[in-house]
Amino acid sequence: KKGEFYFFIDEYTKKILKSTTTNKAGGKFQGQVVSLWDLLHSKYITEEKRRDLVQQFKSGTITIEYFLEQVLTIIQQKTSSSTITTTTTTTTTTQTKQAPTFQGIKKEVTAEELLKSKIIDKKLYEDLSAGKVTADHISKMDSVRKYLQGTDCIAGVFVQSTKQTMSIYDAKSKGLLTPGTSLVLLEAQAATGFVIDPVKNKKLSVEEAVAQGVVGTDWKNKLLSAERAVTGYNDPHTGNTISLFQALKKDLIVKDHGIRLLEAQIATGGIIDPVYSHRVPVEVAYQRGYFNEEMNQILSDPGDDTKGFFDPNTQENLTYLQLIERCVKDPATGLSLLVIAKKGEFYFFIDEHTKKILKSTTTNKAGGKFQGQVVSLWDLLHSKYITEEKRRDLVQQFKSGTITIEYFLEQVLTIIQQKTSSSTITTTTTTTTTTQTKQAPTFQGIKKEVTAEELLKSKIIDKKLYEDLSAGKVTADHISKMDSVRKYLQGTDCIAGVFVQSTKQTMSIYDAKSKGLLTPGTSLVLLEAQAATGFVIDPVKNKKLSVEEAVAQGVVGTDWKNKLLSAERAVTGYNDPHTGNTISLFQALKKDLIVKDHGIRLLEAQIATGGIIDPVYSHRVPVEVAYQRGYFDEEMNQILSDPTDDTKGFFDPNTQENLTYLQLIERCVKDPATGLSLLVIAKKGEFYFFIDEHTKKILKSTTTNKAGGKFQGQVVSLWDLLHSKYITEEKRRDLVQQFKSGTITIEYFLEQVLTIIQQKTSSSTITTTTTTTTTTQTKQAPTFQGIKKEVTAEELLKSKIIDKKLYEDLSAGKVTADHISKMDSVRKYLQGTDCIAGVFVQSTKQTMSIYDAKSKGLLTPGTSLVLLEAQAATGFVIDPVKNKKLSVEEAVAQGVVGTDWKNKLLSAERAVTGYNDPHTGNTISLFQALKKDLIVKDHGIRLLEAQIATGGIIDPVYSHRVPVEVAYQRGYFDEEMNQILSDPTDDTKGFFDPNTQENLTYLQLIERCVKDPATGLSLLVIVKKGEFYFFIDEYTKKILKSTTTNKAGGKFQGQVVSLWDLLHSKYITEEKRRDLVQQFKSGTITIEYFLEQVLTIIQQKTSSSTITTTTTTTTTTQTKQAPTFQGIKKEVTAEELLKSKIIDKKLYEDLSAGKVTADHISKMDSVRKYLQGTDCIAGVFVQSTKQTMSIYDAKSKGLLTPGTSLVLLEAQAATGFVIDPVKNKKLSVEEAVAQGVVGTDWKNKLLSAERAVTGYNDPHTGNTISLFQALKKDLIVKDHGIRLLEAQIATGGIIDPVYSHRVPVEVAYQRGYFDEEMNQILSDPGDDTKGFFDPNTKENLTYLQLIERCVKDPNTGLSLLLLKK
Repeated sequence: KKGEFYFFIDEYTKKILKSTTTNKAGGKFQGQVVSLWDLLHSKYITEEKRRDLVQQFKSGTITIEYFLEQVLTIIQQKTSSSTITTTTTTTTTTQTKQAPTFQGIKKEVTAEELLKSKIIDKKLYEDLSAGKVTADHISKMDSVRKYLQGTDCIAGVFVQSTKQTMSIYDAKSKGLLTPGTSLVLLEAQAATGFVIDPVKNKKLSVEEAVAQGVVGTDWKNKLLSAERAVTGYNDPHTGNTISLFQALKKDLIVKDHGIRLLEAQIATGGIIDPVYSHRVPVEVAYQRGYFNEEMNQILSDPGDDTKGFFDPNTQENLTYLQLIERCVKDPATGLSLLVIAKKGEFYFFIDEHTKKILKSTTTNKAGGKFQGQVVSLWDLLHSKYITEEKRRDLVQQFKSGTITIEYFLEQVLTIIQQKTSSSTITTTTTTTTTTQTKQAPTFQGIKKEVTAEELLKSKIIDKKLYEDLSAGKVTADHISKMDSVRKYLQGTDCIAGVFVQSTKQTMSIYDAKSKGLLTPGTSLVLLEAQAATGFVIDPVKNKKLSVEEAVAQGVVGTDWKNKLLSAERAVTGYNDPHTGNTISLFQALKKDLIVKDHGIRLLEAQIATGGIIDPVYSHRVPVEVAYQRGYFDEEMNQILSDPTDDTKGFFDPNTQENLTYLQLIERCVKDPATGLSLLVIAKKGEFYFFIDEHTKKILKSTTTNKAGGKFQGQVVSLWDLLHSKYITEEKRRDLVQQFKSGTITIEYFLEQVLTIIQQKTSSSTITTTTTTTTTTQTKQAPTFQGIKKEVTAEELLKSKIIDKKLYEDLSAGKVTADHISKMDSVRKYLQGTDCIAGVFVQSTKQTMSIYDAKSKGLLTPGTSLVLLEAQAATGFVIDPVKNKKLSVEEAVAQGVVGTDWKNKLLSAERAVTGYNDPHTGNTISLFQALKKDLIVKDHGIRLLEAQIATGGIIDPVYSHRVPVEVAYQRGYFDEEMNQILSDPTDDTKGFFDPNTQENLTYLQLIERCVKDPATGLSLLVIVKKGEFYFFIDEYTKKILKSTTTNKAGGKFQGQVVSLWDLLHSKYITEEKRRDLVQQFKSGTITIEYFLEQVLTIIQQKTSSSTITTTTTTTTTTQTKQAPTFQGIKKEVTAEELLKSKIIDKKLYEDLSAGKVTADHISKMDSVRKYLQGTDCIAGVFVQSTKQTMSIYDAKSKGLLTPGTSLVLLEAQAATGFVIDPVKNKKLSVEEAVAQGVVGTDWKNKLLSAERAVTGYNDPHTGNTISLFQALKKDLIVKDHGIRLLEAQIATGGIIDPVYSHRVPVEVAYQRGYFDEEMNQILSDPGDDTKGFFDPNTKENLTYLQLIERCVKDPNTGLSLLLLKK
């Protein structure tokens, strides 16, 4: 209970006890190497003695040697052993004058090691050996000291208001830093060598820091863990010491945490070699496996991914290096201190933009220690020559624009000259003069001039136009105004501002945000899109501005300056941290220099406004040029061609829809004065005109070559004509509304637009061409009614729906198309089987449509929508009251569904009619659209599963379903998707039973429906709370499907058929089906009797003569020669134990010869472990009341949370049995539920976990497979499966479900029940595999760790989880 003492052995102590070994123990350990941990938990040491010794050791009263000695003495006394010997090995390091050493981080480093690590060269090494130079001299060299001692870490804080220096921990305790910020700074200290006391200027180990109160005991373990980045991690497989990076690669530490510590090491001098205890150059780190190119790239990335530190003054995420660079130096100690400024105080720091300028400004004219070197202004500014005060003053002057960068450099060089008495200072300024001649005119690009040569190279102008320009036949001004050129030089319209419909007012995006007309999120992405496409726009003054200008003129606020400067780099280019080159937005995205979603949004905006921008030449480029220059690729083109929500990074505030930038621009209105595109803002209740995507698609696909004016002689879409200068805004609205309402046809719409253009351009003739395809049907080629259109007999033959013989009979007139259509094997593919057509309200006996059930509150909107989408995706929306099949358009028109869901259902209907491939224009299937990411994965899988459950995958080209093998051939399906859909886990359970609150597959939900006796439609039953709801659960269904017979009459004559299919045939009434199932589930009848009853009914209805049921009984004959052993769920043979390497050949022969009994072998520790396993967590022990209770009872009494209880009970079920710790009984899940040890609410979950023992069914082969194999086949959720596996291993080993016993690891490998990768995951002490929870300490632990914290019940020997107040 709260406040009670809770004894347990912490992980640090446990590690020491497990690593302390001896071969001197007596008793059962005689002659073995055994750990102190195992001795301590053996039968020789009482619970009380164990507690006493551990507490003495943890308090420091006894050493580990004395601890071991005490334990060995107790064992000796209890086993009458004679001698105890403990061995202590001491390593003596001999230092000689010939081999001087250097002080590393935690230990001495030899000169040889410095040479090997390329920290000193061969010449210096030889000079040291010859005594020409001392170790002390070498240690003080900058190039060596950096690797031996490192550079500054952030040592503490400096409180600006009080001028006080304090430690990180003190700053946390005083509320100046948050715990999170403090912890990462202290971990960075520990991971770079030492915890720092900045007041006393002391470097301390974590143990020393805790002892001296520099940090509190609450963070000791976390900091000890971080300190291992210096001292090294233990490789659980080899026992070797490995580095931080290697531990990260082996998943021994959490990725984000490890990257943060690595970045801190690199920022303070380099990666630490834990073996030799010093830092190493990057190339040496590569060679030793302490670093690699991929990690170098991650850490070179200035994105938020590796910004694991935080400036508490500006609330920015920064890298460790960036945060160090903002620190001040303590003048007394030289330590770097993080400044803490109070709210409202001025906080000086150098922003990233200024820093970049200072680092890129270089000179070779500095004196002093920089004499003769090329050095940056940044390094000069932070040298010993420039005071803190002077540095601040110069930076502030530069940032305010008072001084130029050249003057800044001159000032710094002058100061250094004065301090070092250098004689001359020269600064070189290189000026590039651009000479323009008449022969080489330039064009205005986005940010700079563009040459004619560059336009030619970029394929924006052709060779003929270039030559005409050179010859003076055409001017640059004329070319600039050509549509084909202007598009690339200036781009097309971006969204420039907003138009408030109610007030007719135009305003900037930022003003609309400030007035609450747009949310900050919507406003920011629109302004970033402006910056990334060239300029921030002032739509009121019609001005194009750079971000700096926009901020200066108040068009945007200073709060968004940095974000917009970052977006502007999509135009001006990003700096490649590896080469220093200017790279494009796409290249920066590929190098992970910007966040993927953000980068894709900006790219999409560029493409929507004219094309991808070349940051080197400052103009847009055609797609093929973007490909050549590496500014774009096919994969990204596909992503951006995808009309799904993935690339819809923009938002229509009026309709609350996610849209692409292009779609949002197309909804804008033009400002009549400026021509700028403005986003309309409509008040709630106002009419908002826009062209929906469905209408837009029709307008874009309707084309003509008969338009006049600027479109003369071109094939142009109605969409483009409608948005041309010839059609007014008012006329456009009027025509679109007439078309959408059905008042005019698309042909009349086109005619009206062409007439207007003709009148305005005085064109003479307008012709519209309509192509009609006539299908001629002859008697020789009868057709069949498919889902949406006619299907030929040839197509049925090609699709393997009919065979060649039937095809020939049809052609010869021996059989009619009508007869073939009615064959079950054909009708299934032409019309499909039942979908869920509506609902049946049990209390009122009323049938209603899905949409009506939603409207009446009987179904949630979410459940209703997925059911209606499944209808649309399998052929038709159903009106179950009138028994009508309707297209989505018809269903909306007839009120069967509301207009609010029209677009969603039209989208789902494309699973039948096909999707348009944006690259080829071809019609593609649902699966192909899913593979091309044209639809969201979960949504697509749900629709596919519905098609398969209702007859098969639909071919959108021929409008019928196809057999699986044909779907494979046509690319409409593949093995991987088949496996996903065969998986009975929650992943593909996209539907929901509103009565039981279960997630189910579509097939499972159909199987729970009732048939409408009048129409035969499948209806989902809706029961009121408290009403009885009949359905067949999955467990019973599995039994019914696996029980087969070949003795049924009627339509099943001569077939092998399942009891499930017989039960759902026309011969068995709904009432009889319910009655038999309920009798079977209650145990009143057996499965054999159930089958017999069904066969009898079918016989009576079909007048069949005989019914025979066959029951096969397997008899196990046991002989004295072949004794068996009790496994977990069944008997195990001696042969199986031999094969499984649980017994050896000698023991097997002794057993066969009668020299040893099976009972004797069963009791051997080495055998019992595999047959029965070791202890699981059987129950709980309430410390305050001394009461033992079951896990479920502890949950019911509120002593354990449901989550903790469930994982413990699943672990019991997955390791053999559910335990009743009060009665000391091992029970199957069914028995445990029947006896009330667990509630019925968890029965299904525990039956599922029990399959880790009895095995899973492979849906492809029908074989029994193990837990691990089921995990590999994605039949169970990964985290869940890993948790159960870990529980099995912690209780004796992985269970073989075929033979029902545990197996050694190497046998598990051989049988495919385990592999090296999973072994590594489960050997990882990180939170990833800590699937269990100590309710007393609130820690996540492995199952083994939690078992080790349990107490033994003295009566039963069961392990009980201790619960304290």
